Amino acid sequence: MEGSAQPPVRLRQDRALAPVVRRMLLSAAGFVAIVVTGLALIAPGAHLYELAHKIGMTADQYFVVQNIYLGWWFAGLLLPAAFLANCTLATVARHDRAALALALMAAALIALNLVIFMIWTQPANAATDNWTVRPDNWEILRRQWEYSHAINAGVTFAAFCAATLAGLRAAARTSS
Repeated sequence: MEGSAQPPVRLRQDRALAPVVRRMLLSAAGFVAIVVTGLALIAPGAHLYELAHKIGMTADQYFVVQNIYLGWWFAGLLLPAAFLANCTLATVARHDRAALALALMAAALIALNLVIFMIWTQPANAATDNWTVRPDNWEILRRQWEYSHAINAGVTFAAFCAATLAGLRAAARTSS
């Protein structure tokens, strides 16, 4: 059988495994993007739900309530994780235009969330030393802080929808 055009057995086995590995990567990347983006939605969603009750509080009430957020910086780490997860899904799903576009949209929306946070939320945190100091313009800062979180709830929800659609599309493509 010398001179045969057949590739070695090992190479044939590697080629046979490639589609299986690709399907596993697509499924795993989709799952992680959906879960991490969903987890990133929890904190802004909580801020949105409590907005109506907090926006009219007196200064004393508001500054007491704001203490519940000490340590919430940890939840903020989910945003870069969601960004990376959606970028990973976009990379793995790059051969499927719709899944690629949806994953990139999710990543872009997460990036927008971070921009909104840095422009409106973080300056309010800094001006109030994380709501332990009451400046004269605290009501303006409260509105800025509350509404930036409310907007980010919508932005993150849209990112979650895009990540879910990208992940479902990638999973559907792997099963066909």
